[in-house]
Amino acid sequence: MSVGGEWTGRRRVGNCLRVPEPRPGSWEGRVTQGRDLGGQNDSSQYLCHLRSLEPALEGGGRGGPPVGGASSGRCRSGPRPGRLSRGRDLGLPAPRHPSVSTSSVRAPPMARNVLLLLPPLLLAAAGLTGLLLLCVSTRDVREPPTLKYGIVLDAGSSHTSMFIYKWPADKENDTGIVGQHSSCHVRGSGISSYADNPSGAGQSLAECLDQALRDVPKNRHVGTPLYLGATAGMRLLNLTSPEASASVLAAVTRKLSQYPFDFRGARILSGQEEGVFGWVTANYLLENFIKYDWAGRWFRPRKGTLGAMDLGGASTQITFETASPAEDPSNEVQLRLYGQHYRVYTHSFLCYGRDQVLQRLLASVLQAHKQTHSSHPCWPKGYSTQVALRDVFESPCTAGQRPQTFHSSDRVHLSGSSNPALCRSLVLGLFNISSCRFSRCSFNGVFQPPVAGNFIGFSAFFYTVDFLRTVMGLPVTTIEQLEAAVVTLCNQAWSEW
Repeated sequence: MSVGGEWTGRRRVGNCLRVPEPRPGSWEGRVTQGRDLGGQNDSSQYLCHLRSLEPALEGGGRGGPPVGGASSGRCRSGPRPGRLSRGRDLGLPAPRHPSVSTSSVRAPPMARNVLLLLPPLLLAAAGLTGLLLLCVSTRDVREPPTLKYGIVLDAGSSHTSMFIYKWPADKENDTGIVGQHSSCHVRGSGISSYADNPSGAGQSLAECLDQALRDVPKNRHVGTPLYLGATAGMRLLNLTSPEASASVLAAVTRKLSQYPFDFRGARILSGQEEGVFGWVTANYLLENFIKYDWAGRWFRPRKGTLGAMDLGGASTQITFETASPAEDPSNEVQLRLYGQHYRVYTHSFLCYGRDQVLQRLLASVLQAHKQTHSSHPCWPKGYSTQVALRDVFESPCTAGQRPQTFHSSDRVHLSGSSNPALCRSLVLGLFNISSCRFSRCSFNGVFQPPVAGNFIGFSAFFYTVDFLRTVMGLPVTTIEQLEAAVVTLCNQAWSEW
């Protein structure tokens, strides 16, 4: 249940379960991030863009330079017992009796295969399960068979959630068995929104931390590990203002340190880590690693793993098992779960989360018109609003689209024009498929091997399809029905929504 050593290449040396005593306030293991090029709630605006993603994401295009940059995160231990590669050796759990309700559609272009949409409450039930289980040392599960607890704060770009886990001391083939105990959703936006008020980021967590004091038995407080992992929202803030990012993390650290739990650190996760945690969590919930049979025995299912597609607010991740080594080592991770080895491809596209794609699309519209009153082809007829240029162009994701005569105080009036074809054209312009230095790429010059098997989509992928089904009453069980539903919706006026 713990990672020791450092990820440095593809090879794996040592056993991830042989981990020394951690230093107070540190992480159990050391993580170095590969190249990171890398949200939720439904958005009716985003529906008009979904259909447009297919050609650019289908994995055979050619791309230019990557977008964004790298952020570092570290999972520290004492003396390094061995080195784990950027292919890593992880010890993670499987549920005893997860209940999964999914529906099947063909995958969007990053993976043209069957896509299972994981209901958000089910995925949320796991949160950053992988983060906790990668960083809890063996000593924490080799005590007498009483329940142990762990707390993870999943600090996303749009909001933060707290998950409390519990587990017995038994393990199956060197990997622990963990289940969720309770959860809490932090009020307000993600911690990255507190750049101008860092202390507010820490204070926003107080209500959920107080709940943790009640949910975890008092006699287990001191031995309960507590982590906070921040994702793409903080990665973006770290790009634009490292000082503000550090201040937010410092404020969060101060608040978490005030509680009687075993605080192990607050840091920004790399895009690679975020992708792998999502893949492990999804396959863990679906019992693809290990199952518990009617006779009370653990066994490994014969079925393979599912690929994972996670559409967040600021980034999107694609992760799947692959047979051959990655041409770009930064996209490869090697895992060992329940005694089995997995070679996994993963990549996080920063600025391709739902919220940032909408911002970049809005910037494209403003670039094209350069007027005080413009029309947006991805918005329905009858919808209009005032847009502050400061809100559009201050993101690092839209910096390249910023006009030379940019005045942050200017405002533009935008009206919807309900033009699906023009909207599709604008969306395609966000994906660079012109060059590739590898044998094959997805887009923006990012290597991606051939995909195989089925995929599961979550976060904004689920919310979007769920909106079409439940609110609009449109059938969406295949990619063809999804395309038809998007056209139907995008041709409607605002008064019809």
